[in-house]
Amino acid sequence: MIIWVDADACPRHALTITREIAATFGLAVWTVSSYRHEFTHEQHITVDASPQATDLAILARLTGGDVVVTQDYGLAALVLVRGGHAMSPSGKRYTSDNIDQMLFERDLAARARRSRKAFHVKGPAPRTGEDDRRFANQLELLLAEVTPLETN
Repeated sequence: MIIWVDADACPRHALTITREIAATFGLAVWTVSSYRHEFTHEQHITVDASPQATDLAILARLTGGDVVVTQDYGLAALVLVRGGHAMSPSGKRYTSDNIDQMLFERDLAARARRSRKAFHVKGPAPRTGEDDRRFANQLELLLAEVTPLETN
């Protein structure tokens, strides 16, 4: 099992937390990002800057049971279909029970933006220590559920 991180939009604290927790489970962490993001870690894959290059690189390497950390609902949906597990850097788990609704809401928001009827929405609030704690807790819970007993 490998933990894949969509590093194009993953907060650095979440990446640090991922690596620390993965080490306690004996799991490898691989990051994937476009060349526009600077990573010097040896377990990193750099791809071009095309819109879906990071997603495609992760999906090409994903095996059933792998975990993906991403903010991208579309990637999360494809990970779930391929038998993987997905969660956001904020600690939200993507599941077959919630992904359809999330994709639907994303589509509605995109349609509203295209029709120019949407008002300007501020970006996410700055990441807090509580965000880090929630992510760490949820990642530990997920890994405890999905890793073979001999690695726990």
